[in-house]
Amino acid sequence: MQNWCVIVGRNVRKLRQQRGMTQEELAFEAKIDLTYVGGIERGKRNPSLLVLARIAEGLAVPLARLIAD
Repeated sequence: MQNWCVIVGRNVRKLRQQRGMTQEELAFEAKIDLTYVGGIERGKRNPSLLVLARIAEGLAVPLARLIAD
């Protein structure tokens, strides 16, 4: 069984870094708390679909990119 929280976290971090964004900038764009972004990237948080959609929008990527293995 795959750990989807880790996969999502890895994808969020990679995409954020590719765009030259800080966690703070992503949190602002996605309208979520900075510590929540860190928890997602570490695979410690299980974000809702709404939060994933806001992160995808903040990163300007399709939502599917966040969950691609």
